[in-house]
Amino acid sequence: MNWKDAISDFKDYLKIERGLSINSIISYEHDLIKLTKFLEINKKIKPLQLSPDIIKEFIKHLSKDVSPSTQSRIISGIKSFYEYLLFEKMIKSNPLAEIEQPKTQRKLPDTLSVNEINLLVSKIEKNKNEYHRNIAIIETMYGCGLRVSELINLKISDLFLDEDFLKVTGKGNKQRLVPISSINKKCIVNYLNESRSKIKIKPTHSDTLFLNRRGKGLTRAMIFTIVKNLTKLAGIKKNISPHTFRHSFATHLLENGADLKTIQQMLGHESITTTEIYTHLDNTALVNVMRKFHPRS
Repeated sequence: MNWKDAISDFKDYLKIERGLSINSIISYEHDLIKLTKFLEINKKIKPLQLSPDIIKEFIKHLSKDVSPSTQSRIISGIKSFYEYLLFEKMIKSNPLAEIEQPKTQRKLPDTLSVNEINLLVSKIEKNKNEYHRNIAIIETMYGCGLRVSELINLKISDLFLDEDFLKVTGKGNKQRLVPISSINKKCIVNYLNESRSKIKIKPTHSDTLFLNRRGKGLTRAMIFTIVKNLTKLAGIKKNISPHTFRHSFATHLLENGADLKTIQQMLGHESITTTEIYTHLDNTALVNVMRKFHPRS
């Protein structure tokens, strides 16, 4: 088996068996391409011939150019590839099984205050055709804690506004119901009535919620551009991206007394350890929980 065939089969497995998104599959592919390029220059070996010693050489090579967190992600991607080969009984052991990933310092994400979010919304230009759409986008990212991919793939058929819920399709095509606030709901209804209804919509995007002026779905890059422009207009100096609204959503819930399990469900985190990062963002919330619920308080 050569590398090209092995990676192609692995991509099919990720798509069909694990139901991963295109972006996730591309990320795995990029990790494996880094390994194959290293081996082409240094070792010229096939996938089934990889040994732990060669992997250690590869990691040493990686450390010259990328951060520990990026190294860790690449190693994780390659390890998954060899777990797949092991599952298919093409190898007898995973050469990365005993490989330790670089220790990384968990970086706390930037968050926005409620006032900063209101400031961003206020900077959306009222005289533009995209006014109602962009307000609905910001309010939905923040109000429901959505990932960018979840936002751009949101369908009209996913809206259950009478029941105050959205149906969100997350990583691995896993679906979850997320509550929607009255403000968020009003912004979406305004967009549907005042803006989207006036667009000539392409038939293939008739169910897509957020559209561009040509009647097609928005791209990830377009959402980043909207956020970047608003951040500049608002004069906010933090490192802001669409994901910042998701972090802010979770942080504000925690600050106001929501429990981690509830936040985990709304964010669509598979493991609660992913959600636990938000406990480090606001120690005041933890102190308040301690005072409220501990019998000695």
